[in-house]
Amino acid sequence: MLMEAKPSTSPATFVDKIVVPGDVVLDLSTFTNETIKLGGGLRQDRDAISVMKAGKLKFSKPNKYWVESSQRRYVPCMEETVLGIVVDCKADNFLVDIKGPAIAFLPVLAFEGGTRRNIPKFEVGALVYVRVVKANPGMNPELSCTDAYGKAGEFGLLKDGYMFETSTGLSRMLLSSPTCPLLEELGKQLSFEIAVGLNGRVWVNADSPSTVVVVSNAIMNSESLSGVQQKIMVEKLLQRIK
Repeated sequence: MLMEAKPSTSPATFVDKIVVPGDVVLDLSTFTNETIKLGGGLRQDRDAISVMKAGKLKFSKPNKYWVESSQRRYVPCMEETVLGIVVDCKADNFLVDIKGPAIAFLPVLAFEGGTRRNIPKFEVGALVYVRVVKANPGMNPELSCTDAYGKAGEFGLLKDGYMFETSTGLSRMLLSSPTCPLLEELGKQLSFEIAVGLNGRVWVNADSPSTVVVVSNAIMNSESLSGVQQKIMVEKLLQRIK
């Protein structure tokens, strides 16, 4: 009987490499007592983890894998944090646009200590920082304004400031660890607040409108730049406003 040799599916083989739909990047049968978290662009079929969209396979410690690509359309994934825009208010849910293929819903009780007596009042057009808690194909994603422990943390309504859209790849770069050179350099010289959604939306707020403009422009111009190039760009931008 002929036995077909299995291709190597060691995680290190594909991490930081370009992958395309259909590539099998992980074989769960080779993992022993390990829990693997899958982010956007990957799906599980028994022991095989395969790619759903073209991009670069990324890994973050201790155990999360995802496919990073610079696209405008967002594919919701559980446990990702996103910036949503309230588009309608119902009795039980807020309907929220998260740039995905379907409108998401945020239950009125999905807040820290949420009860029928203290339902938050969001107007249409309100910007909210939320967590994706359910993201099944063919269903509307479910959101929450709490972390995994039921605490509000940084989630909730974002007031004032300026929101703009980027690619999902740029959003992931801004949230990378250690801190990306762009935000590190800006933070040394300027005081501002920032919220980044993995759905390609960024919110910036500061006491000075000029700071908001500088930070926003720096982010929008940084996608194709290396770390060194980001630092040089920030230095030039800051020299102009001094």
